[in-house]
Amino acid sequence: MQIREIMRSCPVMPVLVIDQIEHAVPLARALAEGGIRVLEVTLRTEAGLAAVKAIAESVPEAIVGVGTVVRPEQFAQAKAAGAKFAVTPGLTEKLAVAAKEAGIPLLPGVMTPSEVIAAMELGFDALKLFPAEQAGSLGMLKALGGPLPQVLFCPTGGVTPESAPKLLALPNVGCVGGSWLAPKDKLAAGDWAAITALAREAAGFR
Repeated sequence: MQIREIMRSCPVMPVLVIDQIEHAVPLARALAEGGIRVLEVTLRTEAGLAAVKAIAESVPEAIVGVGTVVRPEQFAQAKAAGAKFAVTPGLTEKLAVAAKEAGIPLLPGVMTPSEVIAAMELGFDALKLFPAEQAGSLGMLKALGGPLPQVLFCPTGGVTPESAPKLLALPNVGCVGGSWLAPKDKLAAGDWAAITALAREAAGFR
């Protein structure tokens, strides 16, 4: 799948921070049951890559990707674990080359118009606006849509259930990223039904 196709597959891409590997599969199943199939598992914890591998092997209906990629070698590691895409908080030429060499679709992060143009020069026209709230969120995306209408964005960072529908209504937004779909307290309690309910609500945003 290409990155635009992945973005269009789900209105909300949950940003998942998984500390315990045993949470990975039931969490992915709970989200998929609620209609959220595109999952970004971050590399912010030691369990990140193992969680990607477990989800890829046990939840085939999910489109699992890896997030918080900041080093070139992580792309090949993510691909080997079964990730279908990768997400970075920012973009460098080394990261762009490594993603291409690994053969994994990349959703790179940008914050300013200059970074958007630099990403376009590296061949990317689907980008993550991050951190979205600090970058101006709705107002910034409206402004970018004028001179750069060909770029599709996934705003991430500070997005809420209240702001998500407004962002998704913009023509240059393919999906939004959010961490509210997997609250730490629900994860710790193994309250998968509650997470499915949150996913079902988010799936209805578009």
